[in-house]
Amino acid sequence: MNPILSAIGQRLAAYLTTRRHYHSAHAPTPVARLRAALRPGDVLLVEGDTLISSAIRYLTQSTWSHVALYVGPQPPGRLADANHVFVEADLVEGVRSAGIENYQAYPSRICRPVGLNETETRALIDWSIAQIGRRYDLRNVIDLARYLLPNPPVPRRFRRQMIALGSGDPTRAICSTLVAEAFQSIGYPILPMRSERPTPTLECPGCREEVLRIRHHSLFAPCDFDVSPYFEVVKPTLGDGFDFHGIDWALEAAS
Repeated sequence: MNPILSAIGQRLAAYLTTRRHYHSAHAPTPVARLRAALRPGDVLLVEGDTLISSAIRYLTQSTWSHVALYVGPQPPGRLADANHVFVEADLVEGVRSAGIENYQAYPSRICRPVGLNETETRALIDWSIAQIGRRYDLRNVIDLARYLLPNPPVPRRFRRQMIALGSGDPTRAICSTLVAEAFQSIGYPILPMRSERPTPTLECPGCREEVLRIRHHSLFAPCDFDVSPYFEVVKPTLGDGFDFHGIDWALEAAS
């Protein structure tokens, strides 16, 4: 990358990761409940409060602006800290490991892949840990910043394509791209593209069949794991036996 663009990207990345007040309609999940509900291979969606979170929310029209892969406790030396249990792509630091406390202030959602066996889960985790140290593509940062304008000139039908802002360099990563690549590395679907191909026979010359095609990993957004038909949404608030009879309702109705 051009040194001048790199320097601009670094400054822009630091600015875009500045936290700002963001009023959410959802409450953060208590860390104890989140920890109890998580399993290795789970995807954690996070509602962030940085400037770049606003850009991602605008582009995807979704609550979720960040994604991390839960790898669980690892043997000493595999992650940067013994308490780290996630792998994520950070705008400034690149692909890194992180602790659960990083997300305690934010609303989050667990998306669990269905049908993975122990060997496949281990391969998913090993691939993700091996990516630690990859850098964020700062050209993405420059492009994303354009969509922080009050009324960016991007037609709604082009927003999906605008997610593919990277250079294609395999040493770079953005948050949803990293996790999408991880699942594609073991052949697990997220939101494949559907098409048809002709399958003529003597009895049915015009017959066709549906075919699934792999969507390029740079086209995935955090919300895709939420809407994917292959991931189960796990709600930590239900994990320890929710009973609505115990709710202490306020006497006055909310306006």
